[in-house]
Amino acid sequence: MVKSEGVIQQEIIIWFRNNFCLKNYDPRSAIFSVPNDSKDAKEQMRKIATGLMAGVSDLICIHKGKVLFIECKDDKGRQSDRQKDFQTIVEAQGFEYYLVRSLENFKIIIEKL
Repeated sequence: MVKSEGVIQQEIIIWFRNNFCLKNYDPRSAIFSVPNDSKDAKEQMRKIATGLMAGVSDLICIHKGKVLFIECKDDKGRQSDRQKDFQTIVEAQGFEYYLVRSLENFKIIIEKL
């Protein structure tokens, strides 16, 4: 079964908060999403005026003194030019950026830290 990007993102959030963090809680870690969608143009303009940035990764994870930027894609998903540009910015600043295609892929990344 092919999973959508949204389902992959949900699985990551649920596993990280409800399983991983319960075993690795000192110091406490965090993961959160960066919603880039809007219901209409007016809301989109308001979000842009308050800091919305196109291309920002779907998730940001703070764990073991690191900030990880996580972009979720399904098996056929490709990064947009803006997402690639954001990845370049992140990596130029010394942070880690990952393109993940499954919960299992995310687990491998986070458990290596």
